[in-house]
Amino acid sequence: MTTPYASFSTAGIYSPDNLVANNHESLIGRKIIIASGRNLTRGSVIGKITASSKYVLSTSAATDGSEVPDLILAEDADATSADVSALAYARGDFITQALTIGAGHTVASITEGLRTKGITLLSAIV
Repeated sequence: MTTPYASFSTAGIYSPDNLVANNHESLIGRKIIIASGRNLTRGSVIGKITASSKYVLSTSAATDGSEVPDLILAEDADATSADVSALAYARGDFITQALTIGAGHTVASITEGLRTKGITLLSAIV
């Protein structure tokens, strides 16, 4: 006799990476589009390009709107050859050491802006 849940056994493997700091129930995510030409990893701090509403790694030197950190990427997203849909966190508590922060940004420079959006950055407790 087969169990009705057998198909779930190969759905994926969870590997903790210490990105999420607290209760997973407080996370709020949404689907977004990563602009082509990027290969981003889970934990990347991303910003939205104003003209296209697509997301890229936020860098302080950008002038297209993406210089403003907006979300935390929830999954790896390989958009090397084409735009891809991905899940990003819009709210939650995250460990700073697990983030990928773009050029010109620091934890100090992005903390307050993300906090006003509902994203809290915390240092890991060792």
